[in-house]
Amino acid sequence: MRRGACPPRRSTTRCTPSTGARSGPCRAIGAARRTSPSRRSARASSPPGPRWAAIRATTAGAEAAAAAGRPRVALTFDGRGDPDLAVAALARCERAGARVTVLAVGTWLARHPELARRILDGGHELGNHTEHHLDLAALDESAAYEEIAACARRLRRLTGSVGAWFRPSPTTYASPLVERLARRAGYPHVLACDVESLDHAATRVATVTRKVAGELRNGSVVELSLGRPVTVAALPLLLAEIGRRGLHAVTATELMARPATGAARTAG
Repeated sequence: MRRGACPPRRSTTRCTPSTGARSGPCRAIGAARRTSPSRRSARASSPPGPRWAAIRATTAGAEAAAAAGRPRVALTFDGRGDPDLAVAALARCERAGARVTVLAVGTWLARHPELARRILDGGHELGNHTEHHLDLAALDESAAYEEIAACARRLRRLTGSVGAWFRPSPTTYASPLVERLARRAGYPHVLACDVESLDHAATRVATVTRKVAGELRNGSVVELSLGRPVTVAALPLLLAEIGRRGLHAVTATELMARPATGAARTAG
């Protein structure tokens, strides 16, 4: 993530069901106002207070984790970058018994299609982080939808599913319009975070570990980069800290305590 940093530690994952109310960290979002679809910008509708929504969602996420009998966190990775480093990151998570969520960029999967199966075979889940990692807010509605839908089509070709979650680019938060476009593409939930590692800008392991450890708590969703050297180097320390606090790293689907769908269902 380059822009749209997550709110400070009182914020978190935002997941938005398409219709009706849900228990846990999800909440219903009304449909965006109807205007000319072809001319409308994805920036047109701003998120209704992402900090407020994140606080509600994090509290519910923690409650869901507590109800399951074990404090949990979700490590979520932007799927792009060096494929060898990505495999190394997955292996380190697996050695620690962690299951993670990878939100993949479509063009990255086009260059490295074998990684889709590698992610799922490791017990992790796979989601959509747009086709080209463009700024959705800078695109008109048609172009923004195609960014989501193109990655969904690629995921389906590679895995048989569009994936479990959608995360917009380059920010982790979606406007109501982007939420509606995601639902149209097959994603009832948009995944944000409450702990952003900022590893994309970090050069030192200590910078990443301090940032994450300082904000991590039960129910947190942590955003990381899959294919960066500093992230791979920091993972053993982060995973050890998660274990030291009595937390368990699970997929976003497991954290939200909702039935597995999409790629999450094929991961095992």
